Amino acid sequence: MKKTIAVAATLAIGGVGGYALASGEPAAAGAEGHCEVAEYAMGLRWQQQSAEAMALQGQTYALATQQLEKVVQQASKGRSGKLREDLAIITDLDETAIDNSALLARDLENCHDYSTWDTWDHWEREGDPTLIHGALDFFKRADELGVHIYYISDRTEANLDDTLADLQRLGLPQAVEDQVLLLGPPKEKRRAAVESEHRVVMQLGDTMHDFDAAYAGSDLETQRELVQQQADKFGREWFVLPNPTYGSWSKATLESWDVEPNEGL
Repeated sequence: MKKTIAVAATLAIGGVGGYALASGEPAAAGAEGHCEVAEYAMGLRWQQQSAEAMALQGQTYALATQQLEKVVQQASKGRSGKLREDLAIITDLDETAIDNSALLARDLENCHDYSTWDTWDHWEREGDPTLIHGALDFFKRADELGVHIYYISDRTEANLDDTLADLQRLGLPQAVEDQVLLLGPPKEKRRAAVESEHRVVMQLGDTMHDFDAAYAGSDLETQRELVQQQADKFGREWFVLPNPTYGSWSKATLESWDVEPNEGL
């Protein structure tokens, strides 16, 4: 998932330097030494470096593989193993199939708020994303099973060739122009286009609007209510990858324990 916020000018944050957008290179940092975006560091460390993130990613894709094999077996006809239906899966790219944390870490090091996404265009063209743990084996297995794979991402359509090159370099199957649907129509319409030609049996993403347009623009309370209402989909039709580095929750107010420190001691 990637936020799609276009920024046409250099951003200054808390008196600390912004970016030269044409090149994507960081401008010199200010003298204050204070970084307002340092709060992103913990989530980014977890996503990029923790064994727990790696385990959860692998676990999610392992469960998705088991479920997909079950669905394909049910859709096969007799001993021939041929599918009776034209099955497809839909997946997000960023922080679902591919890892862009190197860009986020670079921006954080320069005290730049990566959640504005003004450095993303440069990354799409010249960056070096890696694979999310477990993703390659899953998508290769889907390909072996005869399932169509559609990569639906809010990466920029103008950088389609660069995104295709990255996906092909990483070995992701079916990474061809007709099956990599980038930003233009909303994700809901792109999903509907796939559903008009295939039976979509699984979706994967790292944010809830990767699955259902009802989440897009909704407040967090509504999103949480929708998760409860759609609980039967998770682990069966929908598989969520962890991403603590950015999302609609990032400015949420925390609920704290209403007791003063050391009270009662």
